[in-house]
Amino acid sequence: MKRRTFLKVAGAGGASAMLAGCTGDGGGQQEPTTTTESGDSTTTTNGTTTGGGNQVLTVATYGAFVDAPSSSPGVWLKQEFESEFDATLEWQTPDAGVNYYIERALRGVESDADAYVGLDAQMLVRIDEQLDESLFVPAEGLSNLGDVNEELEFDPQGRAIPYDTGYISLVYDETQAESGTFTAPETFDGLLDSEFEGDLLCQNPTSSATGQAFLLHTIDAKGEDGYLDYWAQLKDNGVRVLGTWEDSYTAYSNGEAPMVVSYSTDQVYAKESGADLAKHQIRFLNDQGYANPEGMAQFADAANPSMAAEFMDFMLRPEVQAEIAVRNVQFPATTTAELPADFAEYAKAPPEAVTFSYERLKGNLSEWTDAWAQEFASK
Repeated sequence: MKRRTFLKVAGAGGASAMLAGCTGDGGGQQEPTTTTESGDSTTTTNGTTTGGGNQVLTVATYGAFVDAPSSSPGVWLKQEFESEFDATLEWQTPDAGVNYYIERALRGVESDADAYVGLDAQMLVRIDEQLDESLFVPAEGLSNLGDVNEELEFDPQGRAIPYDTGYISLVYDETQAESGTFTAPETFDGLLDSEFEGDLLCQNPTSSATGQAFLLHTIDAKGEDGYLDYWAQLKDNGVRVLGTWEDSYTAYSNGEAPMVVSYSTDQVYAKESGADLAKHQIRFLNDQGYANPEGMAQFADAANPSMAAEFMDFMLRPEVQAEIAVRNVQFPATTTAELPADFAEYAKAPPEAVTFSYERLKGNLSEWTDAWAQEFASK
């Protein structure tokens, strides 16, 4: 593949763009959208009570958690939480994701939110690298904390508590073959075979959480000294690097390539929407999937810290964990959630989960992604 073509689809975004939300892109610092219910009482945008006397809990997250076109947990969580607690739950969804709150902290401006939903280890490392004081505080008093799968815990300081996890894998379309059935390779090395030239769509690791997870998996597979050479070989074999997961999955859905880097729960949504499962096959390269747990944390300057803790504990309840998993099409973070049979059948877990710890990422993540950008997005 010619360099010009590769760079056109890869883009030239800097690594700082990854400070955006888990499924969103970086953006400007416009005010976030706040979602609440209209009624007789007047709701504040940054206060702690409404005119009706009940408390206001402001929770920041990425947009798809609240308003995904398929299904998303946000509306259901708001209804369930408000039905039990004397509180109004407001969602904030700035386009820039958590970067919006980092910029506020850098300017000495309060966050005006109580909790954040949608952190991962990579984001947490970048936050800590940019701020002298922590944006979040350790979670305290959570009765359901012991139910969290220890293998998914990624914050050694106990601030970000996992609430779900996804596994990054290949999704491929068996029907995209000139003759016979298309079958994805089984290994990272197999992606370099000439028979798969131009067949892979992936995401820019400097602007996509999914793309960054795939980059980290290649570093695990090929080592710090070999991953850039591996990406050079991928480029020579015609890999297309698009900006976001949405960009690449749309291209895949349009039949532009038979393979895309995505999530191993892909068949869950495909089954629900009546899609042909032959177009949604899962491949774990090297029999591995990169685990990318999402976490929630309380802002250090939360106006309503006690209610934020109540909300986080609520998120870890078995029935809530199961509902989040189904609606967010991810795996639960706790060991107590009972998933519906059809979800458990179509959500694929890898034989082996791979992930980098906070300690492994700290001091290395920016170097790795910057090196990738310099080699493949800056020339």
